[in-house]
Amino acid sequence: MDLRTLSTLTDFFILCTAGSERQLDALKDHIEGELAREGCAVRHVEGAASPGGPARAPRAGGPPRASERDLRWVLMDCGDIVVHLLDQPTRDFYRLEDLWADAPRLPLPQAR
Repeated sequence: MDLRTLSTLTDFFILCTAGSERQLDALKDHIEGELAREGCAVRHVEGAASPGGPARAPRAGGPPRASERDLRWVLMDCGDIVVHLLDQPTRDFYRLEDLWADAPRLPLPQAR
């Protein structure tokens, strides 16, 4: 999503959905590795794999409680780009695309 005309915090959001905790963690590691290879650094990461077992769906009608938060959403601050890695229930609940509905979408190729 192109936020250059809508936000002073970052220029772009990248939203990715993963099917499992393991995929979320692997995506985070891969992005960190690719950025390092290109000479860029991730400034900050929120969210990390927890040893507490598989992720559970958010409770009906509200966000996950602290005790339910395993790995559902990883936020990576890469400066001009903020990457959001979410599981599907979390992405469906927070609907970031709707929150930033005025932001133009930039198509990216689907993973193979």
